[in-house]
Amino acid sequence: MGLDFSFTQEHEAVRDTLRRLCQQEMSAWVTDAEENECFPRQAFKRWGELGLLGVRYPEADGGSGMDKISDCIVREELSYMSQGFASAWSAHSHLGIWPIWKAGTPEQKERFFKPALAGDKIAGFGLSEPDGGSNVRAMKTHAKKVEGGWILNGSKLYITNAPIADFLLVAARTDPALKSESISLFIVELPNPGFDIHKLKKEGIRASETALIHIADAFVPDDCLLGERTGTYPVILESLSENRVGVAANALGMARAAFDAANSFAQDRIVAGKRVGDYQAIAHKLADMSAQIEAAKWLVYYGAWRVDQGTLDAPTAARVKLIASETALSVSEQAIRIHGGAGIMREYPVGRIHRDALVYVIGEGTSEVQRNIIARELGYKP
Repeated sequence: MGLDFSFTQEHEAVRDTLRRLCQQEMSAWVTDAEENECFPRQAFKRWGELGLLGVRYPEADGGSGMDKISDCIVREELSYMSQGFASAWSAHSHLGIWPIWKAGTPEQKERFFKPALAGDKIAGFGLSEPDGGSNVRAMKTHAKKVEGGWILNGSKLYITNAPIADFLLVAARTDPALKSESISLFIVELPNPGFDIHKLKKEGIRASETALIHIADAFVPDDCLLGERTGTYPVILESLSENRVGVAANALGMARAAFDAANSFAQDRIVAGKRVGDYQAIAHKLADMSAQIEAAKWLVYYGAWRVDQGTLDAPTAARVKLIASETALSVSEQAIRIHGGAGIMREYPVGRIHRDALVYVIGEGTSEVQRNIIARELGYKP
């Protein structure tokens, strides 16, 4: 049996659609969104109209019925245009609604999942906390059962889409014991008087909106407990593993954008009578960048293929995310160096891309966390 590394006609059609959308419609929104750190809500409606919010979901559930490879293509092309836009899309279409599709009741899917697929409601995912770092099980946000629902108290930090969201999936401890069965997910409609949302100013992914959330005696009715059952921590883990392949595609898009900008600059810029790219030092940088991107590309799409085969495991997801995110960081830094002084000017995109790439060696599981996962598979105990 031979190996086939080609994309299908459907995959190429998805890529062509995204490129046209980004170039002809959405690229005009990027500069304003980046400068003002204010995401254009109309983007969600447009994505919904084109079926781009439901790429990963079955047609029977209102989705577009595509595979993980298609999902990664969407992420890659959005990230090539703007990682801020891709982050808003990802926080909504995957983390914000995937658990509802996976574990929600029929009523929850009708009330939240389907409007989110259409772009009529914006979603986000409240997991990380100010004191928790990468240790999800150390979560302090807790929920107390009361008549008719639950009372939530705690805080969440770095929550994408929170300032513009119509609802958030919020993880909270429903039992004080430090075990997976103690953590549950709640669908919180916004505004909620118990949720105090503070929009954060950021250096990277400025086009997306991110918040710190203080939760004080927030009431959530019983029918908004995900699946109307406690102990949905495994759904969180499953969502995060698959999303690590997704954000690796985001990183791939950023790396490509940085390389293309640097390559164009090296061809057009003339120094001492010859193109910058014809100097060996620059040519070697570009050669290395090209090789890194090609390696990351096939690792990302191998990971996507594993998702589609139902064989993705945590160490594989960790390898994919580690290599792709570190590639985006390295390539974008070299792109700045190739630009020289122009690299820190806002009229060129490479500075923005590098700031955005820094987010992904931290977010969605730091590079150190990915290395720990891989090392544990090798039999070590870091």
